[in-house]
Amino acid sequence: MTIRSTSETPDDGLVRLAKAGDLEAFEALTGRYEQRIYALAMRMLRQEQDAEDVTQQTFLSVLENLDGFRGEASFSTWILRIASHAALKIIRKRKGLNTVSLEEATEPSETLNSIPHPEFIADWRHSPAALVERNEVRRLLDDALTRLDEKHRLVFLLRDVEGLSIQETAAALDLGEANVKVRLLRARLQLREELTRVLGDPGRQLVRSPHPHE
Repeated sequence: MTIRSTSETPDDGLVRLAKAGDLEAFEALTGRYEQRIYALAMRMLRQEQDAEDVTQQTFLSVLENLDGFRGEASFSTWILRIASHAALKIIRKRKGLNTVSLEEATEPSETLNSIPHPEFIADWRHSPAALVERNEVRRLLDDALTRLDEKHRLVFLLRDVEGLSIQETAAALDLGEANVKVRLLRARLQLREELTRVLGDPGRQLVRSPHPHE
């Protein structure tokens, strides 16, 4: 008896069916992840045509390599890693860095001591749970992401937005895990500070104490 794919079929079930030649199952996987892949590519590349190219290339790569997918990681992690590599190829091509990793192409390994202290700290007017439901906050976050350095934005997108682990993010970006952790902390601090400037209550602003080494 052949099990047909449905919208409720989990990823691993669709993968098994697609490997067996079920085109409907592969189309279901495509429909399930198309918007997510495109959104990630847009945030990474900020150009519609490039994002469309990455989306198309991602699913072409999935089709070509599906038989080699062994399920050590989830399908979502696997496809996001493919999309990240496709986007990174475009980023490196823009910079003429076809064979150089992002870590080698930027500054030496970052350390926790190199992270600046936030200049603006304030209490939030609303709870985080309430804030994430507001379209305004999503728009502010997207705007703030565009102002992050590329190396910090990519780490934040893969780790905090797409949910890859530190190890998976490091592998996708050809970075050391220590650099991923530092860049992620930098990104979180900068985004927190930018959003606090808008959403924090100025009347309850906290003045940071001087750092002992300053």
